[in-house]
Amino acid sequence: MPRLAASVQYDGSRYHGWQSLKSGLPSVQAAVEKALSKVANHPVSVVCAGRTDAGVHGCNQIIHFDTEAVRSGYGWTFGGNTHLPDDITFNWVQPVSEDFHARYSAQWRRYRYVILNRPVRPAHLPKGVTFYYRPLDVELMNIAGQFLVGEHDFDSYRAVQCQAKHAVREIQYLNIYRHGDMVVIDVRANAFLHHMVRNITGVLLEVGAGRKPPVWAREVLDARKRSEGGATAKPYGLYFVDVGYPKEYELPKSEPNPFFVASALPW
Repeated sequence: MPRLAASVQYDGSRYHGWQSLKSGLPSVQAAVEKALSKVANHPVSVVCAGRTDAGVHGCNQIIHFDTEAVRSGYGWTFGGNTHLPDDITFNWVQPVSEDFHARYSAQWRRYRYVILNRPVRPAHLPKGVTFYYRPLDVELMNIAGQFLVGEHDFDSYRAVQCQAKHAVREIQYLNIYRHGDMVVIDVRANAFLHHMVRNITGVLLEVGAGRKPPVWAREVLDARKRSEGGATAKPYGLYFVDVGYPKEYELPKSEPNPFFVASALPW
């Protein structure tokens, strides 16, 4: 059957993560498969680039699926969107070669974690950002973050229940920016472990608040024990923003996201 790729954006606030659950609790995958199945007039199963946890958002989650149905890219995109809830949207759908795989063809993944750093909690986007009232020193956070760049064993930075066979990953860059009250952690790696970005954020918050020195990030890394790290940051400020694939697949370039901070920061 022909293979198609698609880009999906979603607000993860009311979903129990990306992956479909046997319990029937709402998931992004279940909603996406339901919408595509209606357009295709047959059951459709999708594979994603990277599963996100409950409450985590997606800006450019890439999926692939196989179908016998013949529809235009416009038909898949806008037909699918008519069957999706308001907090999930297809950005685009297009044919790809049969050897394309949303997960295994990916060369890197990119996340951004958005922190609202001010004394007063927000009334708007309460689950679109993480509120942190203690003043944060972005310069110290950047110093700490550089200890994590490169290929390392990130055992201290993954969830206890992580099922990955090993914890070796390569962080290609990790930068922190401030624009007014907004602090954004921007990180790209070949792959991520369960809760890896949220656990990195937990350490960086401790450093930024002056509770720990920047070198603590490396000390946590070297310990290779989750118990040596900081608290797991909340999911609500975390966005899966981009995935990289070989140029031969000719996938559309993603826009800077999330949209409400894109124009303010040096992406």
